[in-house]
Amino acid sequence: MRWRLLRRRLTVSASRMTVRSHLPWPLRWAVAALMLGFCGALGLWAFEFGRDIAGLRPGHPHDAQHLSQLQQQIETLRQERDRAQSLANTADTLITAERVTQARLGEQVKALEAENLSLRDDLGFFERLLPASNQGEVSVRGLQADIPAPGQLRFQVLVMQRGGRIQPPFRGQYELLLSGTQEGRPWSHSGPVIKRTLQFKQYHRIDGAAQYPADAVIKKVVIRVLNTGDKEVATQSLRL
Repeated sequence: MRWRLLRRRLTVSASRMTVRSHLPWPLRWAVAALMLGFCGALGLWAFEFGRDIAGLRPGHPHDAQHLSQLQQQIETLRQERDRAQSLANTADTLITAERVTQARLGEQVKALEAENLSLRDDLGFFERLLPASNQGEVSVRGLQADIPAPGQLRFQVLVMQRGGRIQPPFRGQYELLLSGTQEGRPWSHSGPVIKRTLQFKQYHRIDGAAQYPADAVIKKVVIRVLNTGDKEVATQSLRL
């Protein structure tokens, strides 16, 4: 019997044995609490030490100095931003003004081109009106006249010097003479309808208007150019 019991205890089929500590459980809880407190104190010390190194502890002198530097940098950056914004606004204003100036210059260029074209046309017109001979000092060309209403006459004529730029300025006067019929009988104005002084160099275009009796019918218009001695130097007539 004893042999069987001994063999059962020594074989694999023997029952398991549990080894338990004889340390009381209150003491084990105290040891655990002590270990947790030690770990917490160690972690808190590491945290505070890191804050001291980084200068993040409130009231720390390094922290205040660092905050002051950051504020100065922020103020500097703000001033630079305002300056850059001001420069950008000024640049936009200058660009707008330049565009307006370019547009105005473009309009002026177009106007000058149109004026130049008109002057070229006038020059061609004047060249066609140049006299064929060099006799006399003044020539009258291109007399035109129309009657917009009874008793009113508008006229246009070109007066030119012979000899071009080498001649001194011409001084004298011009006269406008009208003739036609009135109530079926020949009629002419007593004396010049218009008599005015004339002074020019190279060429001069005369535009004018004259009045006459409304019941008269104009048949002929005459332009006379006189020098300072009242001598006729050029004339041209136009039949209507």
